[in-house]
Amino acid sequence: MIEAWFDKLQGETIAMIGRAVVLLVLGFILASLSSRLVQRLTAKRLTLHHLQLVRRIVYYSVIALFITSALRELGFSLAVLMGAAGVLTVAVGFASQTSASNLISGLFLIGERPFAVGDVIKIGGTTGEVLSIDALSVKLRTFDNLYVRIPNETLIKSEVTTLTRFPIRRLDLPVGVAYKEDIGRVREVLTTVAERNPLSLDDPPPLFIFQGFGDSSLNIQFSVWAKRENFLSLRNSITAEIKAAFDAAGIEIPFPHRSLYAGEATRPLPVMLVPPPGAPLDAPPLTPTDASSAAPADPDSS
Repeated sequence: MIEAWFDKLQGETIAMIGRAVVLLVLGFILASLSSRLVQRLTAKRLTLHHLQLVRRIVYYSVIALFITSALRELGFSLAVLMGAAGVLTVAVGFASQTSASNLISGLFLIGERPFAVGDVIKIGGTTGEVLSIDALSVKLRTFDNLYVRIPNETLIKSEVTTLTRFPIRRLDLPVGVAYKEDIGRVREVLTTVAERNPLSLDDPPPLFIFQGFGDSSLNIQFSVWAKRENFLSLRNSITAEIKAAFDAAGIEIPFPHRSLYAGEATRPLPVMLVPPPGAPLDAPPLTPTDASSAAPADPDSS
């Protein structure tokens, strides 16, 4: 009789384990199918980031439901499981305050939506394309093909620039011309260059701003607009076109000049040339008058 009872108990245990395994397998299958179905139904109405988020929520929710059913099938009490989960959650919360802060920051990023998957953002000295926005961090791929992980808390506390938020961008070009140049003529040349460049937009029109008198030049800011995808091409092409147009028009791009004085400002520097190499040591030094009639010395010999 004991053997029969033991066999019956063993048979019931095997049946319970079998039902639990079937529930788990069925749960993973239904979770995968449900997440794919949700993705197909909401693909046209949600962004890529929100689509990934909804798919993950559906997937893990279905799995959690079937895991709970499997545990109940094995005889575990749901109340005990909830209590253990609560204690475990409190313990993990105290042990991982940084992760909790990143998780909360991730919820703010999801709600605020300062950028989306596929956007190019700049934070600090890092610029790259957003690959994913996860619960704890944001993953970027830089233009030199590096993988960068930035915690969500850092993004919330820092200034983030989204470079691809709007369809057009403005390119600001600092230009310096010599003091002898006519500012009106310089403006005409720059405007002509912008009009001839096919990547420069007519609306908004180019912007010409005189910024002031520099040490060696008249400082000007010339700003042109371009479509977001043509920004780099415009920056590379229009700079070369401005240089060529200035050369053709005879407009000078100056460089800094420095003057040295000793003693009184109106008195020139005294000049004395040493004897050239190979001359007798007792030969008298050349005077400025002699130097004016002598051939120039090799600059590498001094």
